[in-house]
Amino acid sequence: MEPVKKVVLAYSGGLDTSIIVPWLREKYGCEVICFTADLGQGEELDGLEAKAIKTGASKLIIRDLREEFLTDFVFPTMQAGAIYERTYLLGTSFARPVITKHLVEVAEAEGAQALAHGCTGKGNDQVRFELTAMALNPKLQVIAPWREWDIRSREDAIAYAEAHNVPITSTLKSIYSRDRNLFHMSHEGGPLENPWNEPTEDMYVVTRSPQDAPDEPTTFLLDFEKGIPVAIDGQAMPPVALFERLNELGSINAIGRVDMVENRLVGMKSRGVYETPGGTILRAAHQALESLCLDKQVMHFKDFIAVKYAELVYNGMWYTRLRESLDAFVQETQQVVTGTVRLKLYKGNIILAGRKSPFSLYREDYASFGHMDIYDQQDAKGFINMIGLPMKVDAMLSIDGTGKSRYREPDYTHFKRD
Repeated sequence: MEPVKKVVLAYSGGLDTSIIVPWLREKYGCEVICFTADLGQGEELDGLEAKAIKTGASKLIIRDLREEFLTDFVFPTMQAGAIYERTYLLGTSFARPVITKHLVEVAEAEGAQALAHGCTGKGNDQVRFELTAMALNPKLQVIAPWREWDIRSREDAIAYAEAHNVPITSTLKSIYSRDRNLFHMSHEGGPLENPWNEPTEDMYVVTRSPQDAPDEPTTFLLDFEKGIPVAIDGQAMPPVALFERLNELGSINAIGRVDMVENRLVGMKSRGVYETPGGTILRAAHQALESLCLDKQVMHFKDFIAVKYAELVYNGMWYTRLRESLDAFVQETQQVVTGTVRLKLYKGNIILAGRKSPFSLYREDYASFGHMDIYDQQDAKGFINMIGLPMKVDAMLSIDGTGKSRYREPDYTHFKRD
């Protein structure tokens, strides 16, 4: 491999990436350029450049990627209906490919030989970063300090930072590992490592508790065009402004808190607490509109592939032909997902209060119990006979052999424990 003279580090300014800067300089004797993707971390970006340089970086490059993050990663995943293990809306997972995409671009522009990240050797993020780098430029080396150094805990990391005069915000008392972007905020580590421990209220950063939410519901309209949110209460808004508004509405009304134990890609389970106010609202509204606009076969097959889509995103396989192929199907389904959803937010609950679409397949006159020209209720007799034929034949064979259907007195003994 080419000697490492220059490294571009994916830099958040948190504990791990802060101590990586002096570690890289000591270990490799190289120049360290820090790169930060602005995905909506807000005040976390304040003073980041000064901090990076103080810890030994030659410079910090920040790119505002919020709109690209939403339009190219968040919205397609939402349109696919992808949710990992029934609960997780993938807020960290689909942030990694957009960060790494630009990390690679910066490394190429700066003439760097390697990339570096602060992901641990136990987590999913190392896979997401490195698979993306492989897909975009496999010639770049990847340095993962957590797989090389002798630091084994956050306590060790804090001690290293103090010894090297690295300014940090983590303390031994408040030792959560967090990831924040425009879509969500995650919390891991510390007391959360015991799944019996209830998260304390002071841990939450983005959302209010249901007890502190308003006593009156918040009602609003959300408009979609081809599966993409475009307006709130009839006011057209660009993606970032619209999503920020959804976050505000959700945060005030205690929407989007999730506490789950998930199966990591590397094989172990982990416990995470997520705050996803805007994303939770968006998913509920999009799902409601799809219920109007998608026919039965498309919806059921789409639900089937959503599980695979979520698995690909979670496992860091965004830049794969399979994900692109699934997207081609999803985008075709979204051509008719246009309309308006009325929502009520109340103390942690999302209440669907109405939905309409020019492409709605629901017709009140078809669904009524009255007479209609398009459907004769007598048609149901033949339909029932056809779908019930296998059951009918099975029962007739049982009756011919034993005198009664085998379901008259089913045998449940094989379900009992000894």
